[in-house]
Amino acid sequence: MRLITSDADVAEGAAWLANAEPRFAAALQDTGPLPLRLAPDGFGALFNKIVSQQVSVASARAIWGRVEAAGLNTAEAVRLANEDDLKAVGLSRPKVKYARALAEAGIDYAALRGATDAQVIETLTAVSGIGVWTAQVYAMFNLGRMDVFAPGDLALQESARVLFDLPARPTPKQLEAMAADWSPWRAVAARLLFTYYRIVKDREGIT
Repeated sequence: MRLITSDADVAEGAAWLANAEPRFAAALQDTGPLPLRLAPDGFGALFNKIVSQQVSVASARAIWGRVEAAGLNTAEAVRLANEDDLKAVGLSRPKVKYARALAEAGIDYAALRGATDAQVIETLTAVSGIGVWTAQVYAMFNLGRMDVFAPGDLALQESARVLFDLPARPTPKQLEAMAADWSPWRAVAARLLFTYYRIVKDREGIT
């Protein structure tokens, strides 16, 4: 299984996409080299994503900083903590439930590195509080999977709408169908669209 592990891998994928799709070639003129966006995997990475759900980036960073300061960023620590401990660092009641579910799930994170993309998604989404989007983002940016995409992501949808001059934001199913042509580098296409989204948002003020 080939993984994205370096800037060179991302550059190779970007070159492939630019050759396959002229609009990607044009977007890369605006974005320049794409970011690697590869972070460590494991319990802490998934817990961080749960913390970030439905809050601003600034709030998520603040809460995660308190989680780390309290030493609650491991499965064992979360299992031993009581509800008040978890609420004290800024977790809502649902997120306390999700954190506990993740801590009790017993996921073999090392084994996930060798699992298929489908197995990764299936394993993670079996945990309360982890949806398909979270699992896909984890696969892309924590496991380095090169051909995973997240068609349900609003930023990817809006970026595709602008780049491909679509009459409306594509639905997840529509974007998934579009992304089929970007295989085997769909995760690099996601990096490109995420980066392009920030540029277009600054330029046009889209939300």
